[in-house]
Amino acid sequence: MILIRRRFGAYCGVLAALWFFFAWVREAASLRPLRDRGPSASTSWGEEIFFRSGGNDPTPYSRWNITGTYKGKWSFAGTAKRSSRFLDFGKSNGMSVLELASTPTKINGVHYVQGAVIFHDVHNNENDLGAAQMRVEGVYIWPFRQLRLVASSGSDAVLLQEAHFMSNPYHLLGAFSSQIFQESPRDTVRKKISITDEIEKHCNIEISAHVSRISSRQADGEHDCYHLEGLMESPVVEDDGECFSPILINATSLNVEVYYNKAVNYTLMVTFISFLQVLLLIRQMEHSNTQSGAAKVSIVMIGQQAIMDAYLCLLHLTAGILVESLFNAFATAAFFKFVVFSIFEMRYLLAIWKASRPLSNGEGWEAMRRELSVLYSRFYGILLGGILIMYEFHSLLRPILFIMYSFWIPQIINNVIRDTRKPMHPHYILGMSVTRLAIPLYMFGCPNNFMRIEVDRSWCISLCIFMGFQALILILQHFLGSRWFIPHQILPEKYSYNRRLENNTHQATDCVICMTAIDLTQRSSDYMVTPCDHFFHSGCLQRWMDIKMECPTCRRSLPPA
Repeated sequence: MILIRRRFGAYCGVLAALWFFFAWVREAASLRPLRDRGPSASTSWGEEIFFRSGGNDPTPYSRWNITGTYKGKWSFAGTAKRSSRFLDFGKSNGMSVLELASTPTKINGVHYVQGAVIFHDVHNNENDLGAAQMRVEGVYIWPFRQLRLVASSGSDAVLLQEAHFMSNPYHLLGAFSSQIFQESPRDTVRKKISITDEIEKHCNIEISAHVSRISSRQADGEHDCYHLEGLMESPVVEDDGECFSPILINATSLNVEVYYNKAVNYTLMVTFISFLQVLLLIRQMEHSNTQSGAAKVSIVMIGQQAIMDAYLCLLHLTAGILVESLFNAFATAAFFKFVVFSIFEMRYLLAIWKASRPLSNGEGWEAMRRELSVLYSRFYGILLGGILIMYEFHSLLRPILFIMYSFWIPQIINNVIRDTRKPMHPHYILGMSVTRLAIPLYMFGCPNNFMRIEVDRSWCISLCIFMGFQALILILQHFLGSRWFIPHQILPEKYSYNRRLENNTHQATDCVICMTAIDLTQRSSDYMVTPCDHFFHSGCLQRWMDIKMECPTCRRSLPPA
């Protein structure tokens, strides 16, 4: 009798264990993606676990940390259904970004997940919002690789998500680039939060996804990446019906270190370019180290380049302050840009200004101080005014950049008006043209730039042609003359230094530059005559005019040769 009771108790215990096991399996199966449920499913979750344990996954029960940023595509599973209670996506597919933060719980195998889902290419009935954000929370069952999320609300979820958002370099760099090159992120965030509130009022949203791992060989970098594949849908509540058609979500985790390395490499490029620009400026300053040589250079051209470098210095410094982990890299690039514009270009600007006002040097310190204050007030006034203009018209950034990159045009016009001879060194023209193009071509032409700006190849090609055309004109002016492309019929009358004086052809005269005699009986190309009727050797006077545009005898101003 006792043996029968023991056997009966053992049978009951086995039956109870089996019942609990199948109940647990059925509960786990309810966490599968919604699109995988239904009578067509022929394999239980218990069988799927044992099947996976013999697959290629070496650690089927490892606790994967799915915290991170996921980027991918969204698309409607069927025909899109527009509803007044939800957004009109406008398209059947688009880009999506998921920001997830996973924390373990007291329940073994269950992680609490919190974050946000961002849908791009979104429209509502009135405006083009660009992107819509939903705050989500849920659980991640790591033994089954299942993620279950619902639309969340509450201040705690917002604070946690925003804290994780502001500590991620991927989002910080994206926010910085959108502020400078696209739109204000502050307005975007406001739009996203208001959209989330409307969704939570009218719709119940559930997201079910399966998590799989991508090996380090297939992913960028040495770290493993994860892939999410699931479905977002709105279950029917009473008689309200669904808010929208089911949406398929496919996203892959991003390796933030890749963007970190790209940003560091970019700052190294900017630092190297700044160093090259310093060398080119030194070469140009040596080429025009005389008063006459400096007066040939356009002060507007140098001032425009100095303003561009000041803007780049401020942009890199702001990026370093915003992204704390990249502060040293961006601060180094900003420092070199500060050296370029504040030391070399401002010094060259001052030398050109002094050379263009030779008579003001003898008026006293007070007069020079007043003119200097006017010069610096104009420079920094234009600098601050340009910042306000770009802030108000940030949508027209590309045309504004075209205007800023026309800095060779003032020098071309100055050469034509004053008929100057070789004002700039050819190495400076070519070197500055190439180094100035590096940053905009990286931002708008590199498909994998760290700021995630869309590539605009037509704009980049147009900018290169525009800069190349300016540089070509300057190079031809250097070798063929400053007015080589202007017809002779419309050119003003030019003074001829090789004119002959019939009355003085038999007089003996000396060149006051080299203190040797001038043979006036030879051809007129061997000597030159100034408007004040003083004679000099041609080579002596040309070398003199490269230093000063004054007559060596009477100090009268000389016209261009």
